[in-house]
This record gives sequence, C-alpha cells and structure tokens, in this order.
Amino acid sequence: MYNEVKEHDFVIIAVAEESRGAETATEFIEAAAPQYVTLIDTEHHIADLYNMVNVPQSVWIDEDGTIVRPAETAGSHDAWRSMNREDMSMPDDSAAIAAKAKETYVNAVRDWAVNGSDSKHVFDAAAARAHLKLPNENTALANANFRLGRYLHSIGKIEEAEGFLNTASDLRPESWNIYRQTMNLKALGPMGLAADEEYFKRVDALGSKRYYEPPDLENFPHELGFQPQD
Repeated sequence: MYNEVKEHDFVIIAVAEESRGAETATEFIEAAAPQYVTLIDTEHHIADLYNMVNVPQSVWIDEDGTIVRPAETAGSHDAWRSMNREDMSMPDDSAAIAAKAKETYVNAVRDWAVNGSDSKHVFDAAAARAHLKLPNENTALANANFRLGRYLHSIGKIEEAEGFLNTASDLRPESWNIYRQTMNLKALGPMGLAADEEYFKRVDALGSKRYYEPPDLENFPHELGFQPQD
C-alpha cells in the first residue's frame, strides 16, 4: 500500500516499542524489509506522547501537523483470540473477520493518502477531540514507574526494577504495552517466568471484553470473532 501511494506526499513512520533493546526488534524489521521509516523506541516515548495502550496502534497526522485521527487500533481484531495456541492456526470464519479488519483499515489509510482532507475517514477538529483518550494522574504515575523500572532493569537492578514494573501495570491495567513489556523483562531475569502462559491467562480473563477496541471506521467488523471462555 505504501509503495502505491507514497508519491502523494504520504509518509509512514513505524515505531517498535521494545524495552529489551534494538537487537530484539531488529530481526523482525529486517525480515519485513519495509520501504518506509522504522524506528525502535526502547523508552516508550511514542506510547507516552499519544497515550497508546497496545500494538499495533496508529495516529494520523496531516501535513500541517494536526492529528486527524487520534491513537486507535490499526487494523487488528479480536478474532485472533480464536487461534489454536499449539499450531497458531485459526478457524476459517475468524480468519476471514481478521482479514476484513486489516483490509478495511489499510483501505482507509490508502484513501486518506490519496485524498487528504477530502477523505471521508478524516475527523474534523471536534470529532478528533471527541475520540481522544486523555491520560489521567494514574497514567502519568504508571508511566513514571514503568520508566524507572525499565531503567533499573537495564543497569542490572532486577529485583528493584520488578517492584516498579509491577506497580506500573497495576496502576494502568488497560495498558497491554506496559504489561507485555514487564513480562518480557521478567522473562529475561533469574525467575525465568513463562511470559506467554501468563499473557494468555490475562487475555482469557477478558471474556467478552475487547483486547483490541475497534476503530470508529466504516465497515470495520465489530463481531467478536471468537468464543469467550467462561
């Protein structure tokens, strides 16, 4: 899609949020061989600035530097929760829903790249403000605890770091970014925690609540695409 529309003064900047360092994200970037700019944010500045709680999320910013779509799920869908965790396969109906979600979002981005402010997917100022999810005091405190925990971990103070990381996740349970990065850092430590197993337990505990909140986008599928566990 990017190669089709890049001549319309359209730029993608992809940012990997990876506390463990560039070497952990680089292999995936190299495998994808993207033609657009890719960055690695070990300190999660992007998530803090745009109040992002999961990946992939995106923000649409026009040529004047104005946010015309605030942070939102970028084409992913809860249908992935139907996945067989042994072989990573998905039922055909769930896979079709996930594919439709991705296609719908990519097509919307394409339309914006070509048509700019005339795209039907661009929010006006009032709608953009209405879709903003503003941080609160807990958000700021959680981000500060996470930042300190990540730093302490990076200098080898693992046990001290764990307390701050856990506090960050407790203060902001809606942030899967903080939770997953905390679990990843713990898995590197002497405890050797089974990060994937704990992660899926937390996902299952959502029941019918959303892991990926659907974007406010025409024709984006809103069905769950999986059977919630009791």
